[in-house]
Amino acid sequence: KTGGQGSVLGPVLCSLCVLSCLFLACLYVGSLYVWRRRLSRDHPSVIKRRCVSVLLVSALSPAVVKTWIQWVGVPVWELMGVRTDGLVLAALLPLLLTMVSQQGPVNPPLFFFSDVQSWRLCVGDAVWLRNQVVAPMTEELVFRGAMLPMLVPCTGPTGAIFTAPLFFGVAHLHHVIEQRRLGKESMSVILLVAGMQFLYTTVFGAFTAFIFMRTGHVVGPVLCHSFCNSQGLPDISSALQHPQRSALLVSYLMGALLFLVLLFPLTDPYFYGAIPICSLAPPPASVC
Repeated sequence: KTGGQGSVLGPVLCSLCVLSCLFLACLYVGSLYVWRRRLSRDHPSVIKRRCVSVLLVSALSPAVVKTWIQWVGVPVWELMGVRTDGLVLAALLPLLLTMVSQQGPVNPPLFFFSDVQSWRLCVGDAVWLRNQVVAPMTEELVFRGAMLPMLVPCTGPTGAIFTAPLFFGVAHLHHVIEQRRLGKESMSVILLVAGMQFLYTTVFGAFTAFIFMRTGHVVGPVLCHSFCNSQGLPDISSALQHPQRSALLVSYLMGALLFLVLLFPLTDPYFYGAIPICSLAPPPASVC
């Protein structure tokens, strides 16, 4: 059944919402392969075509959300986290939280914005634009902004935070096809790397879903996604070989502890105004 605030969809509609999430995930990944190509995924022409594809899927995603969330008197874009109330803090505080968690790498993340010359060079690079702009924006809009509003009425906020990232993690398994086509690694190595990527993307997806639910904005997840793409995973092995390894390891530890301490304070809904997606949640909605 559907109704007003805090209503819960019936099991049949919930199943259809989950299938809609799967449809969006498949559509997003499938759009990458509609173009015939023999070039690497990092070739500029391939990147441009794929960017067009995922931008079109992102533009379609609000219509999919609207199909299932017709009973809420809130604009679909606001449910998807595109709104102005609390926008500045929603952009800055989650990014600060993410930067704190990354303290410790050999190249400190606090210098992320400082090298203007490098930024000028990057803007003209197709790979950089894909990794830092198009992928974070489209993936967060589809896998967080579109999927969470469809899942919350069925699973509640906490359940949605841990369900939506599974679609995100599975979507990244398509890289197996790319690696297999290139034939540079054995299948066992490819599957091992794919498994690690699934684990990392799922955990990261849960983090950005948490940010989305707590702030009601998609801008924070987009910026955090872009920042993490630029930094990559913490390179513990390099830190262990570094002359200042003790200081680096302490910095890693301090970053992790600060992240845990600041996780809830910096994402407190108090900073971001009324959160539209929380109107979909059946009580109690503790995350909201």
